[in-house]
Amino acid sequence: MNNATVRIESVSIHNFKNVVDGSIDLTTKKKGLKASILGLYGQNGSGKTALIDAIQLLQYALQGRKVPASFADCINVEAQYARMSFAFLVNNSFGTYHATYSFSLRKEKDETAQNAVSNSDTTNYRACLFDEELKCSFESDDEKVRVTPIMDTRTEEIFVPRSKYKLLIGSNKATAMDLLVAKRITAAEARSFLFSRELISIIHVNKQETGLSSEAQRYMELIMNLVAYGNHELFIINTANSGLISLNAQPLAFKYEEKNMGAFGTIAVPLEGPTVVPVEATEVFRKVIDSMNIVLQQIIPGLTIRITSLGNQLMENGKQGERIQLMSQKNSHAIPLMYESEGIKKIVSILQLLIVVYNQASMTVAVDELDSGVFEYLLGEILRIISEKGKGQLIFTSHNLRPLETLDKSFIAFTTTNPANRYVRMINVKENNNLRDLYYRDIMLGEQSEELYEPTNNSEIALAFHEAGELSGS
Repeated sequence: MNNATVRIESVSIHNFKNVVDGSIDLTTKKKGLKASILGLYGQNGSGKTALIDAIQLLQYALQGRKVPASFADCINVEAQYARMSFAFLVNNSFGTYHATYSFSLRKEKDETAQNAVSNSDTTNYRACLFDEELKCSFESDDEKVRVTPIMDTRTEEIFVPRSKYKLLIGSNKATAMDLLVAKRITAAEARSFLFSRELISIIHVNKQETGLSSEAQRYMELIMNLVAYGNHELFIINTANSGLISLNAQPLAFKYEEKNMGAFGTIAVPLEGPTVVPVEATEVFRKVIDSMNIVLQQIIPGLTIRITSLGNQLMENGKQGERIQLMSQKNSHAIPLMYESEGIKKIVSILQLLIVVYNQASMTVAVDELDSGVFEYLLGEILRIISEKGKGQLIFTSHNLRPLETLDKSFIAFTTTNPANRYVRMINVKENNNLRDLYYRDIMLGEQSEELYEPTNNSEIALAFHEAGELSGS
């Protein structure tokens, strides 16, 4: 598992969805607080989900996974490509890094895809990730290095600077040819080259065969820390999570560790009736639910979730499975979880991740529409507790304004009506101000430097309802 602490410090987005330009700082400003919280508020269609989607793209890149073709449609309609930049704070055994990873995304025709219908006019597209760059500054007890580029793929060569290439890869010509091929393959497959298994494995081979200098080891450790972070410490919960709940499936996102062995991911368990899951997954599932129930019965008094086993059953792949059903239990009465409210299912789906955010510094959870189905007072109290005593990083979007009253103002940002400056913090906020009241006031009076709300006219809305009714014969 990752022994380093990694945290996103800032995100910059250009020409992605409806964000022409937007930058947001995620660092904790208030002294004495360890958690990093960002709640993003704004009008519908003003760039909130774009931030979550950008972090999702970061995860794909760090994991070396293919970027889904659906992201090809996320490039701003007036631009040829989108570009994103993520700043990280990384602490490991070598020291402290301030690292920045940037990449671009463009839409390309997918010549390899076969149309479903022969001779169809349908064109298939894919999202292409390119022009990656990784740079960092470094500081330890004995050394201080200002910002320096480590790997930049914006070249016909494998990457520059050449000095860093020689440090990490060496001078073997056969290896160079292999990497040129790998660079083309990762581009064709919409994967990151900098965090690809091909590049990382060659750096490992160079380390084993010739050894790496202390400087090269420092850079390699940073790369591996970011890879581990993307695979084990970064979780994105988007609206598909709520969609699964609506379809009567219970998604459970989790990170669970025991005796240096870890399990992480998302399990989606159908709720309409019993389902068969692998025996080893059931064991992890039970442990996750046991830890979650400790908190669950406090925030929803008396409520716990349990797994009812209906016996073992052989799975289609020939492995041993267990037939289970999720049950909700309150006041000694158990009912299938499918009959609980969507709000309770939403809390159950992300609660274990919130527990890990509360307890682990190198944990980032980004949630789109965190408030969906959750009682507003409870939402505010949970966020207050995590912000005051938690250790990890939570990024969320919400329409419910209750957190504006419970979180410190440094944890709240807003979208604007200006696509070229999408994300801002509210200015001229005093300690005793109610941020919710100030937000309502700005909607009415527009006192901030950027407009936070595009005004609507109630009489025009009413007239539109009337005209639509006449058109439909209502």
